[in-house]
Amino acid sequence: MSPGIRIPPPRRERRSHAERRTETRERVLAAVVESIDEVGFQKTTGAEITRRAGVSWGAVQHHFRDKDGILIAALERSFSLFADRLEGPLDPSAPLAERVDGFVARAWSHFASPEYRSTFEILRNLPGDLDDSWQRDLLRQWFRIWSEYFPESHASRERTIELLHFTFSVLTGLASTRMLDTAEGRLEASGLSLLKETLERGFREERLPRET
Repeated sequence: MSPGIRIPPPRRERRSHAERRTETRERVLAAVVESIDEVGFQKTTGAEITRRAGVSWGAVQHHFRDKDGILIAALERSFSLFADRLEGPLDPSAPLAERVDGFVARAWSHFASPEYRSTFEILRNLPGDLDDSWQRDLLRQWFRIWSEYFPESHASRERTIELLHFTFSVLTGLASTRMLDTAEGRLEASGLSLLKETLERGFREERLPRET
């Protein structure tokens, strides 16, 4: 190589302000999930969150205002991940059993994840005086996803709510049992199988003509 030729160092891509902001938010929220999963809710302090995220508390306040703001954002992120797991190629004309099987499998992959374990702890410890508008937004998204999988659920709103509640209760119960380290694979499998059977039966009953 000639001594007069200098190879310039590779240019570093400059990230935009929006990209840096998104990265910081994700690091903080990932730190919350990791901390709650590893050391529990009570030990997930502001200091613990900033240590794991590698940011200052001032940066956290800039993005989330306070710890309650972080918790709400973590819940919203958890549901966003849940929705992502459920989204994907979907043939609404596929047999009901196939749609039920796909829905339950994807939903359980979330309820069995560290994200849900952290969500569960946050919900158990969330202050009761917080604005609950986020809950209504999440419920609307939940209904949207449910309706995409099961368009037949529109036949009866009351029945739809019953099936939704049952589904959530079963998945939550199985996830809670797993957190206690007492669940066996066969119990999870039987519980998920029962959930699928109940959903299939419930949707088929909705499509039957009602007596007048």
